[in-house]
Amino acid sequence: MNLIRSPKIPAFFYENHVLFDDYTGVVNDPEEGVRIAESLGSCRAAILRNHGLLTVGDSVDEAVWLFVTMERSCQAQLLAEAAGSPVVLDHETAAHTHKYVGNPFSSWLSAQPLFDRILHEQSDLLE
Repeated sequence: MNLIRSPKIPAFFYENHVLFDDYTGVVNDPEEGVRIAESLGSCRAAILRNHGLLTVGDSVDEAVWLFVTMERSCQAQLLAEAAGSPVVLDHETAAHTHKYVGNPFSSWLSAQPLFDRILHEQSDLLE
């Protein structure tokens, strides 16, 4: 389990996600969840080797926004690498940007238009 400090990823997740590389298949043992939680530490996202993404937050809104953002960030990273050599942020710029946009309130706030759209399109969702 490795904390990812690479400025190659979006500043939103800079020093705020881990690679969980000890995935053992379908989880049917609560200890797997404990190991993933321990690997997360104070980070908000994990890339589960051979499995996918996982995000956590102080609210459902935050966790959902982080998941959507992490998935979009992964797609953008793959496209950028396929197109050439992406420009890598320096540590100072990535850390400074993360400080302002990578916090629970920013994530919660960013999720609100998404939830508004879902509720508009599916008005009976909460009934």
